[in-house]
Amino acid sequence: MKTILKITALSLCLFGFIACNANSKKPTTSDLALAETQTNIPNKQFIKVALLLDTSNSMDGLIDQAKAQLWEIVNELSYAQCDDAKPNLQIAIYEYGNDNLNGDEGFIRQVLPFSRDLDEISNQLFSLTTNGGNEYCGQVIQTSLKQLNWGNNQDDLKLIFIAGNEPFTQGKVSYQDAAKLAVGKDVTINTIFCGDYNQGISSYWKNGADLANGDYMAINQNHNTTYVASPYDDKILQLNQKLNQTYVAYGSAGRQKMTLQSEQDANAEAYSSANAVSRTVSKSSHLYKNDTWDLVDAEKNKSFKYEDLKDKDLPTELKGKSTAQIKTYVAKKSEEREKIQQEVQNLNEKRRVYILQQQKEDDNGLENAMIKAIKTQAKKKNYSWDK
Repeated sequence: MKTILKITALSLCLFGFIACNANSKKPTTSDLALAETQTNIPNKQFIKVALLLDTSNSMDGLIDQAKAQLWEIVNELSYAQCDDAKPNLQIAIYEYGNDNLNGDEGFIRQVLPFSRDLDEISNQLFSLTTNGGNEYCGQVIQTSLKQLNWGNNQDDLKLIFIAGNEPFTQGKVSYQDAAKLAVGKDVTINTIFCGDYNQGISSYWKNGADLANGDYMAINQNHNTTYVASPYDDKILQLNQKLNQTYVAYGSAGRQKMTLQSEQDANAEAYSSANAVSRTVSKSSHLYKNDTWDLVDAEKNKSFKYEDLKDKDLPTELKGKSTAQIKTYVAKKSEEREKIQQEVQNLNEKRRVYILQQQKEDDNGLENAMIKAIKTQAKKKNYSWDK
């Protein structure tokens, strides 16, 4: 499996649910991504991951792996539990160290604020390109801490993963000061040095993680990970086509979002059929929600009212229909989706067993390193994994 990409997905971790600890505080992106954060899901727990990626020329392999492993990481995160509840996932992406970026701002760009829109996260990852530049780790960490809405819920799991290969000390912002700011916000910094383990230590990547209660990891960003094809892949991909037919787009963004969904299916398939299978599995999990444009997901929100729908916002097949007729149509699509998603999950259980039996070694670099770090740090806030 293209492991390095899994690291990216790890950052994506976590969906909100009830707080794990008894004394939790109630929680107090840009466009649709921003609208999909805590404002629509109040008083619930999140695992928030900010992914800070070096996009200088030497990081082509890292970016490619991140694209390739996104869905495997999302799938691993979908198994997370907190007091038998499924947490929610929000991911933010920054790029740094690229000469095409604004030098006055430290060659840093917020690619995406915290978002649970997995299609948009995938889309933004695929939009990244590399170019030589100055890599200011302290400044990009500080920027993400100040710009992102980390919230005040002490039971949220808040993680930064920063990946790069230049000394951690570059730039006008001290990484020590950035680490201190992170600790004050209850944010853990995990560092991923793309190169020799000891070189990363000598260039202060490990120290950066140690100061903010995180893990230090070293990977070969150009390592080619492999996928294991399974006898269940073709059937899962067939179910993906059926799954797409259950979406009922509405509103001004509906058609655009359905196109985006199709594009990300194609991006996953471009890497391998196995990667497309992993995306389909993600689409069958609770982490894949599209309530801003899909009626099947939207009607599950307490704030949603069929009476608020305008005829011009409806798809062709529902224009001119009564509220009762629309409800019946959506209920049918919802039933179809649940059946397909369960079938995908059942096939994936068999697929997981098959892959474990076929893998000769557990060396997926970035992916495994990120997942290990997340699981270790999540235990401190009473998270567990059901798989």
